[in-house]
Amino acid sequence: MQLSEKYNPLDTEQKWYNYWLDNKYFKSTPDHRPPYTIVIPPPNVTGILHMGHMLNNTIQDVLVRRARMQGFNACWVPGTDHASIATEAKVVAKLKGEGINKSDITREEFLKHAWEWTHKYGGTILEQLKKLGCSCDWDRTRFTMEPKLSEQVIKSFVDLYNKGLIYRGYRMVNWDPEAKTNISDEEVIFKEQNGKLYFLKYQIEDSEEFLTVATTRPETIFGDVAVCINPNDERYAHLKGKKVIVPIVNRVIPIIEDEYIDIEFGTGVLKITPAHDIADYEIGQKHNLQIIDSLDDDGNLNEHGMHYAGKNRFVVRKEIAKELEEKGLLLKAEDYVNRVGTSERTGAVIEPKISQQWFLKMAEIAKPALDVVMNDEVKFHPEKFKNTYKHWMENIRDWNISRQLWWGQQIPAYYISFSDPSEGKEFEGKYVVAENEEKARELALEKFPSLGGVRGGFYLRQDEDALDTWFSSWLWPMSVFDGLLDPENKDINYYYPTADLVTGPDIIFFWVARMIMAGLEWKGKVPFKNVYFTGIVRDKQRRKMSKSLGNSPDPIELMDKYGADGVRVGILLSSAAGNDLLFDEDLMLQGRNFATKIWNAYRLTQGWNKEQKPMGEAEKQTIEWFGNQLDKTIAEINEQFEKFRISDALHLIYKLIWDDFCAWYLEAVKPNYGEAISQEVYDKTMYFFGELMKLLHPFMPFLTEELWQNMAERTHEEALVIAQQKTAEAFDSKAIEAFAFAQELISGVRNYRQSKGISPREAVEIYTNATAFENEAVIQKLANVSAVHFSAKTDKPSFTFLVGATEISIPLSENLDLAEEKKKTEEELNYLKGFLVSVEKKLSNEKFVANAKPEIVENERKKQKDAQEKIALLEEKLASL
Repeated sequence: MQLSEKYNPLDTEQKWYNYWLDNKYFKSTPDHRPPYTIVIPPPNVTGILHMGHMLNNTIQDVLVRRARMQGFNACWVPGTDHASIATEAKVVAKLKGEGINKSDITREEFLKHAWEWTHKYGGTILEQLKKLGCSCDWDRTRFTMEPKLSEQVIKSFVDLYNKGLIYRGYRMVNWDPEAKTNISDEEVIFKEQNGKLYFLKYQIEDSEEFLTVATTRPETIFGDVAVCINPNDERYAHLKGKKVIVPIVNRVIPIIEDEYIDIEFGTGVLKITPAHDIADYEIGQKHNLQIIDSLDDDGNLNEHGMHYAGKNRFVVRKEIAKELEEKGLLLKAEDYVNRVGTSERTGAVIEPKISQQWFLKMAEIAKPALDVVMNDEVKFHPEKFKNTYKHWMENIRDWNISRQLWWGQQIPAYYISFSDPSEGKEFEGKYVVAENEEKARELALEKFPSLGGVRGGFYLRQDEDALDTWFSSWLWPMSVFDGLLDPENKDINYYYPTADLVTGPDIIFFWVARMIMAGLEWKGKVPFKNVYFTGIVRDKQRRKMSKSLGNSPDPIELMDKYGADGVRVGILLSSAAGNDLLFDEDLMLQGRNFATKIWNAYRLTQGWNKEQKPMGEAEKQTIEWFGNQLDKTIAEINEQFEKFRISDALHLIYKLIWDDFCAWYLEAVKPNYGEAISQEVYDKTMYFFGELMKLLHPFMPFLTEELWQNMAERTHEEALVIAQQKTAEAFDSKAIEAFAFAQELISGVRNYRQSKGISPREAVEIYTNATAFENEAVIQKLANVSAVHFSAKTDKPSFTFLVGATEISIPLSENLDLAEEKKKTEEELNYLKGFLVSVEKKLSNEKFVANAKPEIVENERKKQKDAQEKIALLEEKLASL
């Protein structure tokens, strides 16, 4: 097959991806081979590819492709997450644009719109992953809201409820007024915001005296039920047992005492508003205080807000400050920087709110999930994240699993009433939890005999709330194999536990910890053996890439510009595990240039004429060296993969190809101009090239498959994607060291030519104190050396350098200006003498020698010895000049 002069990724990528799909190389079914399983962190169903996805999925693909080439039955399960809050928000916005309010339609009608939206926009990101080269088993694609996965979510809820781990109760939650649902603590992002600290005057009942209370949220005074002082605060001892009047509201509330109050902070007086602050709520519970919720679900004041009813909380904040000032109830207002909780999904300011929700008790299931990480049954890479995990797991709170949404699995709790639920006549608030309404009816009759035993004599109303999205995705490593529907099915028993998980540290609590809990709860096994935490992709200013900042490039455009292989290499070159990646488009260019280098190297070999002739000594020495270097590098690559240092593994392959193969091997074996290469050398070169393509394939799948298929006629069973990588074999380290000596010597001769302006075609002689060179033929060929004089010195002016302890001298060319050479030599000699003085001064300092680390002192002594040897050589050269 004739290769084009330049590598064009756009001509190659789609061709080979279709070829891989057509031949079902990514498809996996249980067989005799050991499994290697990865489940994709499911992206939002309506999402599109961003740089974080690029990094994460490139790493997964590298791991999966490598496993496939090492004899494993590799299975990468793709899929998407229904992303309840994000997707529902988009559907609500779409409906609003059509003049439809969610509140005006039924749940069934809304879900119809949500499914239409999902079918229209869902799956885009999976198609984009194909462009990246991801080798997923696309026949196994799952969606967290598909029937079988939803069935498993409901089943898990019922099971946990029956075990006494799920309960319903009133709690303080994080309310998102924009999404109109509560969110978990982990979904709250705290941001510093400039605001005001208002000092309000609360008049003591039956007195002219006032208490001053500082607050950042004066709009919440409508929910005040007490003010609190520290019992040890002598300033307010005379007020114990008295009452105050809430400003504007004119409600009389008690002064209570609690040591929670910080005497030194503010005025030492706290207004207690249990409905709108978590700390106030806990104090309220402790002192049996009333709860007055003055905000509605939209973040507006309700009927408790008096004349502010219906107005937004932030509007009221400004207006009430003005009213307080006019009534002489505002002492002062100071600028204040406050940490404000915001919703990760919508960006709205979170409102603490009392609400009846469903909770999962976490303490009992968290303990075993902590143990398996601390004892490395599940290994974290990098290990530093174990401490983060440990801290969270030891301070875990019950998980609020209900959301006030329609898009998601509906909570399987059924409330009982004797008449149509629309009439609001519930049976004393009693309910049953069951997998469907039929089972709920059976359970209701069994649980509440007073219902009369007549199946049709009562109504059931299912809980309106949906489950938290994470309550479905925590089952993902099991549910994708239908492990909760049929615990003994072939897939779950073969593929579970999975091998590795690649994810970001930002969801270590949302997802990683919970998957471990779920795996131990239902399978008695951890869901994966390793967790590789990627860093966050940031721009050069260290800002996280985001659409809102406009600092995130379009991955598709990058792939069109640099090729998918180039982008994959570029993004991996600087992505050490757990460390943030500073995105630089120059890295993509480096990736593309690497592809070009390989392409040109292959084209070079294809331009050689071959003939049956003996292998030359230089070629023989080079082949021996590269074979050992290949085995040594494979062992090093394996070690890096074991440590999940994937970027370091790529660097090793990059050096092996660019430096060792292209810069040294090909130069050493290529035939002289006009001559042919030995067929034996060519065959060995193609063998090495093929092994390099196998090593590189997981990182650059398209280019490598293109070249592999060009090297020989291949059957479908011989495609590179399923070829087996070379295993690490014993190597001769002395042969590698000997060749390294030759490389340094050759570089020294080349430096001589370059510094003296001598043509590479002008042969030189070498004089050396060595008795022999192991790779003399390679040295003579690559350094263009006409003769080597062992154990000899020249009496001519010469250029001399050291390779280790070996002295190399090259008689100076007759074309050189000896006067200029003498001047340069004197300058170099003077510099070295000055350098030696500074080193010897340091070594003569007894304090330095006694206190410095031994390796530092030894390094200074080595500098001294090297300088002395070079000075001796230069003085000898100067004498000859």
